[in-house]
Amino acid sequence: MTRVEALELIRKYVKNKNLIKHMIATEAVMKALANRLGYDEEIWGLTGLLHDIDYDLTKDEPEKHGLVSIELLEEYNLPSEMLNAIKAHSGKKELETPIEKALYAADPVTGLIVAAALIRPEKKLEVIDTKFVMNRFKEKSFARGANREQIKSIENLGLKLEEFIGIALEAMTNVASDIGL
Repeated sequence: MTRVEALELIRKYVKNKNLIKHMIATEAVMKALANRLGYDEEIWGLTGLLHDIDYDLTKDEPEKHGLVSIELLEEYNLPSEMLNAIKAHSGKKELETPIEKALYAADPVTGLIVAAALIRPEKKLEVIDTKFVMNRFKEKSFARGANREQIKSIENLGLKLEEFIGIALEAMTNVASDIGL
């Protein structure tokens, strides 16, 4: 599957524009992690892009999130590592492989970084830095939906939290125009 095909599929199933932006941000973070850790950027990027394709379909049945994605993607003959990562990020499979662990941590970090940018008057990623995001990370009441333990789980891949935040922020800044920040 190409990125263009993935975006067409996303537009078919995902109507929430902010969710699409989140998926694009997660794609960017996953590609950057693949590059940093020595894995296939295309596979990791597509995994990030497609990871919430079933969100609109399962929002009232969260126990099916991830599983419906697999059903939607079955016919595309995607690598099992992608499908397993999508299942694992939603808790439907134990985290075992690097791509699974990366997606699990990348998913909530995008929300933390977006929230950090949105509290600035400029509402732009380019005006925040890693230190700013790290300070927000330490504030328990800030962006409560961004699970801190899940983000910190990146350490299971040998990255320090601050390095991960820096990688994610840079990756998201590179796609800022696509995500409206």
